[in-house]
Amino acid sequence: MPLVRNPILPGFNPDPSILRVGDDYYIATSTFEWYPGVQIHHSRDLANWTLLTRPLTRKPQLDMRGDPDSCGVWAPCLTHDGDKFWLVYTDVKRKDGSFKDTHNYIVTAPAITGPWSDPIYTNSSGFDPSLFHDPDTGKKYFINMLWDHRRRPRLFAGIAMQEFDPTTNTLVGPRKNIYTGTDLALVEGPHLYKRNGWYYLLTAEGGTGYDHACTLARARDIWGPYETHPQKHILTSKDHPLAALQRAGHGDIVDTPDGSKTYLVHLCGRPTTQLRRCVLGRETAIQEAFWGADDWLYVKNGPVPSLFVDLPAARDDTPYWAAQRYTFSQGLPQDFQWLRTPEPERIFKTSPEKGTLTLIGREAIGSWFEQALVARRQTHFSYDAETVISFSPSDERQFAGLTAYYCRFNFFYLTVTAHSDGQRELSIMTSEASWPLGNLGPFGAPVMIPNEGKVRLAVTVRGKALQFWYGLGGEEAELKEIGPVFDASIVSDECGGHQLHGSFTGAFVGVAASDLNGTAAEAEFDYFVYKPVEFEGDRYEV
Repeated sequence: MPLVRNPILPGFNPDPSILRVGDDYYIATSTFEWYPGVQIHHSRDLANWTLLTRPLTRKPQLDMRGDPDSCGVWAPCLTHDGDKFWLVYTDVKRKDGSFKDTHNYIVTAPAITGPWSDPIYTNSSGFDPSLFHDPDTGKKYFINMLWDHRRRPRLFAGIAMQEFDPTTNTLVGPRKNIYTGTDLALVEGPHLYKRNGWYYLLTAEGGTGYDHACTLARARDIWGPYETHPQKHILTSKDHPLAALQRAGHGDIVDTPDGSKTYLVHLCGRPTTQLRRCVLGRETAIQEAFWGADDWLYVKNGPVPSLFVDLPAARDDTPYWAAQRYTFSQGLPQDFQWLRTPEPERIFKTSPEKGTLTLIGREAIGSWFEQALVARRQTHFSYDAETVISFSPSDERQFAGLTAYYCRFNFFYLTVTAHSDGQRELSIMTSEASWPLGNLGPFGAPVMIPNEGKVRLAVTVRGKALQFWYGLGGEEAELKEIGPVFDASIVSDECGGHQLHGSFTGAFVGVAASDLNGTAAEAEFDYFVYKPVEFEGDRYEV
């Protein structure tokens, strides 16, 4: 079989849940505060994946206004019971400190592309929910990690399970803590399977940083007791700091249609600097696994994840390296998302006639409620991006432009704005990670520009070096450097403004607009270009 290089879903695609229905494979991943919620990719060969749908698209399903950074949709679980698709997810409203507000829901659909139902609320006792359909009894079981705010520092109390009644859409019977994990602690991310009379419980442990791991346990009875795998952790990079794939954990397993192969998908990170910063966030990788004579699952060449894996087909990397020029005549392209709000008509609109994107200035960049920011994932360590903006600000409280964005604590932003006297200017804003407050404000002296006319804005990233550019006029305007060379590695999980294991998304690049006067000033963007660059300074190019 062909050797395929990991990750299979590069860029911000964490917490993979994999499902096969017939010959079709699907992977659902977390989207956190980015809207619409949950990414579902599709493949027929495990090597080549395309983004198929984001199912949580409307207010009754998901409203994340006010959700802090790295909250929102955590760890979806995608299953099929022979009749319909089931998607389980958490909407996290608070995560920092001892308390967590984690509301768990279920939606269903007759087909993977929908229509997806309104949500069924289940519980709020913990996060990372999953749903198990017992093939022998026909019963369904709802599983999630259990949070106990009294147990600091061991707040992860174990894996809780309760039967789910699909006729009443409620949890029924007693809730039981079926597994408390190992000494690595922080047990979460449960998935349950049945094989040869055993129930297998796959969990994540060690936090989502550099001690992350996949831990497997099993029992003859679904309620336990569960014994831990003889290797304890079937996948981890925690003892191998030079492995190409770090932060490996939070996995799920799938069999090929003929049952001859088993694969484990898992999240991972690829640090690129001596500071071990993962600019691309947590990505999805795949490993070949096998069942031993002892009925335990083992990762081939594990437990350390392999950079290259045997898969049923080779991967076509041509689309990955292709430059993307986006226009907006048919709405917002699928690669783009926005933040938190289920009312996108309040923050952007597209023009079928002109092919442009118009952002409606709302709150400041980094708002947890309503900000006009539309962006796509950074999926390469080095890239070029650009746009052309038409914007007529009246003062310094109106600004719009091009941003490399992680969260409110962590972004670089080249803006068209104005002085208090109305003179238009270019200004760079940055919020460099410096827990807890960051360093928010203009960076360097503004550049005065004419009050009329389009402005070309661009950013180049080469490894850890980020440089902004501008030109007066449209797409053919000559570009000039503006501002210093910034440290692009700051836009990463490790600098996300939270404590250890606290930032979960990835770098985006896109456009934004703010109107702090409250007058909803509009900024129009002609196009957006994202061009991958192969750069010799990148440590782990795909």
